[in-house]
Amino acid sequence: MAKPAIKETPLMKQYNAIKAKHPGALLLFRVGDFYETFGEDAIRASKILDIVLTKRANGSASHIELAGFPHHSLDTYLPKLIRAGNRVAICDQLEDPKEVKGIVKRGVTELVTPGLSFNDNVLDKRHNNYLASVQFGGDRMGIAFLDLSTGEFMAAEGDASYLAKLLQSFSPSEVIYSKSHKSSAPDLLKNEYTTFHCEDWVFQYDYAYERLVQHFGTANLKGFGIENLPQGIVAAGAILYYLEETEHKEVKHIAAISRIAEEKYVWLDKFTIRNLELIHAQQEGGVPLIQILDHTHTPMGSRMMKKWLVLPLKEKEPIEERQKIVSFFHKEPELREEIISQLKHIGDLERLISKVAVGRINPREMNQLRRALKYTLPIKSLLKGQKNPALKKLADQINPCDFLLEKIERELMEDAPMLTHQGGVIKDGVDPDLDEYRGLANTGKDYLLQIQHREVQKTGISSLKVAFNKVFGYYLEVSNTHKDKVPTEWIRKQTLVNAERYITEELKIYEEKILHAEERLIALEQKYFNLLVQDAADYVTSIQQNARVLGTMDTLLSFAHVAATNNYCQPKIADTDSLEIKDGRHPVIEKQLPIGEEYVPNDIFLDNSSQQIIIITGPNMAGKSALLRQTALIVLMAQMGSFVPASYARLGIIDKVFTRVGASDNLSKGESTFMVEMTETASILNNLSDRSLVLMDEIGRGTSTYDGISIAWSIVEYLHNQPKCRAKTLFATHYHELNQLAEDFPKVKNFNVSVKEMGNKVIFMRKLEKGGSEHSFGIHVAQMAGMPNPVVLRAADIMKHLEKDKNMNKQRDNMKDIPKNNYQLSLFELDPKFKQAQEMLEKIDINTISPVEALIKLNEIKKTLE
Repeated sequence: MAKPAIKETPLMKQYNAIKAKHPGALLLFRVGDFYETFGEDAIRASKILDIVLTKRANGSASHIELAGFPHHSLDTYLPKLIRAGNRVAICDQLEDPKEVKGIVKRGVTELVTPGLSFNDNVLDKRHNNYLASVQFGGDRMGIAFLDLSTGEFMAAEGDASYLAKLLQSFSPSEVIYSKSHKSSAPDLLKNEYTTFHCEDWVFQYDYAYERLVQHFGTANLKGFGIENLPQGIVAAGAILYYLEETEHKEVKHIAAISRIAEEKYVWLDKFTIRNLELIHAQQEGGVPLIQILDHTHTPMGSRMMKKWLVLPLKEKEPIEERQKIVSFFHKEPELREEIISQLKHIGDLERLISKVAVGRINPREMNQLRRALKYTLPIKSLLKGQKNPALKKLADQINPCDFLLEKIERELMEDAPMLTHQGGVIKDGVDPDLDEYRGLANTGKDYLLQIQHREVQKTGISSLKVAFNKVFGYYLEVSNTHKDKVPTEWIRKQTLVNAERYITEELKIYEEKILHAEERLIALEQKYFNLLVQDAADYVTSIQQNARVLGTMDTLLSFAHVAATNNYCQPKIADTDSLEIKDGRHPVIEKQLPIGEEYVPNDIFLDNSSQQIIIITGPNMAGKSALLRQTALIVLMAQMGSFVPASYARLGIIDKVFTRVGASDNLSKGESTFMVEMTETASILNNLSDRSLVLMDEIGRGTSTYDGISIAWSIVEYLHNQPKCRAKTLFATHYHELNQLAEDFPKVKNFNVSVKEMGNKVIFMRKLEKGGSEHSFGIHVAQMAGMPNPVVLRAADIMKHLEKDKNMNKQRDNMKDIPKNNYQLSLFELDPKFKQAQEMLEKIDINTISPVEALIKLNEIKKTLE
């Protein structure tokens, strides 16, 4: 006999219909004062949010899991769900339950995803929250980035390595791509991002182009500089589709799209961004460069700082324009502090105006917008009053928005609450009706107190009180001890255990007046606040421009502050192929040194004709890696427009920076240290240019000594002999054999990081000197690291034996003749002669014996061993 079909409740039928439209999203379903989740969603939500999981009836003979939280806690719980990588559909009640018979109409009002959010608790003020869209193709692929919270929209095209670099630089919170590329996407995305795939038709050129021109209201995309980026256009169009799909219909603040121009910025591959620790430290507790440079005072400045760091400029004019402003502020500390004192009050102007555009700003945030506009005015005046043309140019770009500022100040209460229905939003004098209702609401409550006092005196019921509830409205409550004093005209409404509740005709009249006054007051306040938001929406473009100018100012002020604090110099950007740094320092390491210890600076000179490749030898721990990294960081800081940690720097524009430093096994992918090393090195050699800076640290150490030397040797030869790509190279190695290259190739020069031997100890001088080093001092380093003495002594023995001959083939033969280690004999039985010598040694007090006596004793011990 077939089982009867399980009949769903009307509520669950409605839930399942809405859930079916958003199968990949976790559905928050509004039921009364709660957001509920059901079934698999409930199980997932209960674990992420640590809330109780229960079951509820779903029609006859059926139960379903249930987990929920109060609707006013949405801002607390939503960020947790998003950070866990969920797409969350928020389903609200679309009509007032009081006015509906039967099931309330519901619908998804917003689909929040990791890459699309306005929620302040989801967003990090100091970082952009990008949604990325990738259009997979052949040699050229497309990519677009959108930060919905700021309206920033960008597109680019390039090969897979360029897209990988952009993804790493911009760190999107979510990536979308077409369904047909589900199998190829992991090659690029490496499972590092939250992803979502759309239907293939979304990623079609004609559809995407039409969406973009329709959105921007233009005939074509030439004005945005992306007309000739077909793959980039497809990626950008897919983002607009995704916005509509996720119920983000108000997108007026996305007013433009820009091209990430590959030719304008220094090429930093993903390995270099990681190796140089620009944004993130590789080790836990490490300090990235941005932590040293970022002393901004606004979220816009902090976000811009990060963008500048991963996209350094490679055009002389814009670099020098930034430098001029930094130089000016560097010399004017008082002006710097005055502008900073205003910037501190501005807050996240960029995201505030985006909330205006989409109608999500609340009264408290509108006051923050007012404050931001107010503190922008003195900044404009200060910049305009300077003789520096670059600052005057910035001042002219700031729109004072006088009308909007005056309107907010005139209409909005300064202590307005977060929600409009809480009242106290609009000032007196805006609307006579609003003033009347407010007076009635306030004095009406006072009148109720007067009724209470009057009735207490008239009846003698001292405990009488006027109260309110949703069932009866206003009522008089009398305790049972006084109920015999109640006047006959009072109407009894409720009997409690210890009291009775009554109403009077007078109370009902005032109740109606007061309640209607409050409802009308809130309705009017909401009306005027909405009008204020509409007026502010006319200023979206102007205020976005202000936010960009203030972010630029903030970043340049931070550069000036860091330069003044850390004694940086202004680098000279020259039309030359050389790189010259005097007394260069590592900007991060110098800030981490113990108090009293100073960083040892070094000079570097590289050019394309006389000193193209520097081979740096020297012991481990001497500072070779730091020297390599500091050179790259100084170049990048200079081309960001910052001052640099040196006494002098002059450089020709570098267009690509490549690094291969440190060991990074990728064992989970089945790749050894050596495989990773060779992959990264191959990427460098295949992408060289004439203005590249290449940093290679210990190439070949992941394989055998002879393989390693051979590979390192051939790489140096290749770099030297490239006629079109004479990349400036710093090559740190522990293979001293590579010093021979300087004799064979004119543009290769040997340098070493010096050390000083004091007896059996090594002191690292950390100074770069001409000439190669013959020793690695690895055994000394092992000793300093606390290696047991027998191990250190044995290593020294072996090395001494191997160093008898410099010829590699003979060294290999020497390996066979290494003297055997006989320490293990002492575990069994010592030779009687050795035992006698040991006893004689133990009897000697070396603290009191004279030199002559020591010689006599030594002679005696020698005789016992003969």
